[in-house]
Amino acid sequence: MPHVNIPATARQNARRMRKVMTDAELKLWNELRAHRLMGLGFRRQLPVAGYIVDFACPEHKIVVELDGSQHARGDAMEYDRHRDQILSSLGWTVLRFWNDDLLRDLDNVCEHIVRVIGGRGK
Repeated sequence: MPHVNIPATARQNARRMRKVMTDAELKLWNELRAHRLMGLGFRRQLPVAGYIVDFACPEHKIVVELDGSQHARGDAMEYDRHRDQILSSLGWTVLRFWNDDLLRDLDNVCEHIVRVIGGRGK
């Protein structure tokens, strides 16, 4: 992934967010870290296009977002939709999962991520 200058505030926010992960984020990170999921390299709380994404596989341009109930509100849904459009316009595929779904069925979430990456190629 080419080097991009990240504003200091975004870098600080990403560091802070890595230290206070939600239960769902921590559970998924334990599956993704150190290339544990099919050898795929993921990063957490990565600044991309002015946003901080929950998880990203830069090699395949995949973003994985975990959403809590606050994302079900109208204004949050619109913000997420706009954000996803911007990321998509830059070639990223955004996958969104509800925290509850991940906590109940981590294996299915991981299988879905692998299927999307496998179907997308590089």
